[in-house]
Amino acid sequence: MAPRKNAKGGGGNSSSSGSGSGSGSPSTGSSGSSSSPGARREAKHGGHKNGRRGGISGGSFFTWFMVIALLGVWTSVAVVWFDLVDYEEVLGKLGVYDADGDGDFDVDDAKVLLGLKERSTSERTFPPEEAETQAELEEQAPEGAEAQNVEDEVKEQIQSLLQESVHTDHDTEDSYHVEETASQNHPNDAEEVMSEQESSDHGEAVTDDGLQQHAEEVRHEDYDEPVYEPSENERIEISDNAIDDSNIISEEINVASVEEQQDTPPVKKKKPKLLNKFDKTIKAELDAAEKLRKRGKIEEAVSAFEELVRRYPQSPRARYGKAQCEDDLAEKQRSNEVLRRAIETYQEAASLPDAPTDLVKLSLKRRSERQQFLGHMRGSLLTLQRLVQLFPSDTTLKNDLGVGYLLMGDNDSAKKVYEEVLNVTPNDGFAKVHYGFILKAQNRIAESIPYLKEGIESGDPGTDDGRFYFHLGDAMQRVGNKEAYKWYELGHKRGHFASVWQRSLYNVNGLKAQPWWTPRETGYTELVKSLERNWKLIRDEGLMVMDKAKGLFLPEDENLREKGDWSQFTLWQQGRKNENACKGAPKTCTLLEKFSETTGCRRGQIKYSIMHPGTHVWPHTGPTNCRLRMHLGLVIPKEGCKIRCANETRSWEEGKVLIFDDSFEHEVWQDASSFRLIFIVDVWHPELTPQQRRSLPAI
Repeated sequence: MAPRKNAKGGGGNSSSSGSGSGSGSPSTGSSGSSSSPGARREAKHGGHKNGRRGGISGGSFFTWFMVIALLGVWTSVAVVWFDLVDYEEVLGKLGVYDADGDGDFDVDDAKVLLGLKERSTSERTFPPEEAETQAELEEQAPEGAEAQNVEDEVKEQIQSLLQESVHTDHDTEDSYHVEETASQNHPNDAEEVMSEQESSDHGEAVTDDGLQQHAEEVRHEDYDEPVYEPSENERIEISDNAIDDSNIISEEINVASVEEQQDTPPVKKKKPKLLNKFDKTIKAELDAAEKLRKRGKIEEAVSAFEELVRRYPQSPRARYGKAQCEDDLAEKQRSNEVLRRAIETYQEAASLPDAPTDLVKLSLKRRSERQQFLGHMRGSLLTLQRLVQLFPSDTTLKNDLGVGYLLMGDNDSAKKVYEEVLNVTPNDGFAKVHYGFILKAQNRIAESIPYLKEGIESGDPGTDDGRFYFHLGDAMQRVGNKEAYKWYELGHKRGHFASVWQRSLYNVNGLKAQPWWTPRETGYTELVKSLERNWKLIRDEGLMVMDKAKGLFLPEDENLREKGDWSQFTLWQQGRKNENACKGAPKTCTLLEKFSETTGCRRGQIKYSIMHPGTHVWPHTGPTNCRLRMHLGLVIPKEGCKIRCANETRSWEEGKVLIFDDSFEHEVWQDASSFRLIFIVDVWHPELTPQQRRSLPAI
């Protein structure tokens, strides 16, 4: 058989012969480099010496092309006919990456996302929750065994762009108050957008105006009235400037740092399932209404869900969506009336037949929170009790129920709830800190310490709260444990306290902070002069009131005394005049009424204070940095009476005013042989603006 020729011309051994004769005569090399017309024709067709063509013939190629084309056509027909691909869903997901604002995802969008093209000014933006939802979609998408590097790189860059938009374009701000707000983290958005939900099936109270208050007093808010906050006597406040995490953690205290917590991979929460069988049949309509709510078109969303409820009254998801929209609208309009409607609608959603369990739980939890916001503590408690009945194994709900009892002043019932939780889950940090708090309120100081300490150390949600650092340190101080200031330091580093010394929890940021003040520094020199000029008049009226038979001086009941006898007679409280009390000291009250910085101080008091020999007042702090406290000496023994504020100790003088910031730790000793009588006058912090003085809630 003849040897095959190379397709470039020449025989099968031409290359070897050419190389072998490369140094031979020029004629040989010349003949090797040229070819005949026949050889060129062979090379052109890629054929053989015997005339057969190599590869696929023209006819065969056309046949295979037609077969493949027909297969493609029939495959497309089958995809469309059998609805194998949800094109709307695909287009919807790709729509997230529409960077140039033309409504779809194309090559131009990819260029923008990769930085090869500038972003269009008409670029679409998404609310943070939608951006996060899309990010989760990417994370949850199954990865192929051999994913392409280019695809991964594009996804990473898209993901980073989405994250940047979440953090830079949607900064949140306080809704209601410059200084203090109720938590507005809506569980409304706890569920994912409905188009991403799993497809498996699942199955008002009267407001008590005379609400009893407990040691852990509650702040409730509504949209029309000022926020109610605890008086100084309760001394358990929710921090207005609470920070969940700390940048620095004291080495001596075994609390997990933020960095350590970040190293631990977060447990992925299960998406709530909010659709029953019927709701899945109207999912597209529910999605459209929900999209309006997610995009902040609250009024339109309310109308859309109201129409869905009208058409499908049996739909739990439509009713729940209506409640969420009413909730959002109440916040937007600052309307109690709308909020009350939302509370009722949450109840309706949870009560419908075939309501999924996740929807029932979310509805009732949100209902309870909004009832608390309005101060409807009894109603909130009933809602929490129902939740625990429906979900008896959920310890988180039992913990919430314990808080509900505390808000009602029923510490005994709260204690039983937390004992039950700790019997089932002994390491529940939330239950521990609250149980420790209750023990401390019962004056079981030493017993409270391990619960408070271990609860904070657990790092569980709800335990990194200034109140618990406050009471742990206070309990340690009272038993002589020197670790108290380590916990105060940790509370300071975690943002709960302004400093180790200044541990008030209701604060306005940026106010000048120092333990001791002069009259000139306060700017209230006229008030100080008036007090000092009229000190004998004030003293004489106080001495007249001291007749115990009248019962006007009331014993201190804040559990601040280690020992001794300390009583007070109050003329103004939270900016409100006590008319009956002023009948006992009319000239003093008349004198004060011209000074609004004190009579209008809704975060303070005006009162006489008498302390008898042998009294020691524990180190303690006031609730707020928004006031300064003046002490006018009226009857002062020559020695044995002193007051420490921070690390400086002073004594009173008759007819002279001492001024200090009682948000700093202070302590009092009365070791004289006779009683000490002073007049206490609280004034607004001089740096507060007139607007702040009018709007700050009373304490």
